[in-house]
Amino acid sequence: MALQFRNVDASPDDDVTTWPYEALVEAIDRGLVPDWQPIFDEIRRSPWGAVARRIERYLAYREHDGVSVLFILAIEHARDHAASAERAEVAGRVAAAVERSGLTRAAFAERVGTSASRLSTYLSGKVVPSAAMLVRIERVAER
Repeated sequence: MALQFRNVDASPDDDVTTWPYEALVEAIDRGLVPDWQPIFDEIRRSPWGAVARRIERYLAYREHDGVSVLFILAIEHARDHAASAERAEVAGRVAAAVERSGLTRAAFAERVGTSASRLSTYLSGKVVPSAAMLVRIERVAER
């Protein structure tokens, strides 16, 4: 039987971002895996967005069972994936800045006020520079 919302002004066919909190709860509690797919898609698309946060709020007091764990893991996985992509993007911006500067890595590190080894961790993505450091990196690249 297809998922139907009761006492909610929404349809399972609507964009999941327009579903009210109660519709998300109903989908989690009464839906099946195919009904959850649009929710999982939205969590992957926006791991810290409104849908993910509403689900987290619900799961905070819902009894933990296999369904709860599945949604918790989906949110954690999406956030880990997004964080990895963001780290890689910052590392790419640092690498592009070093290249644009025309300086050696050691000279570039000195100009931005860090060590060559710390710059290396920024370039590898192991460490993300602070916002202030990223601004300095990009300013030195433009000079």
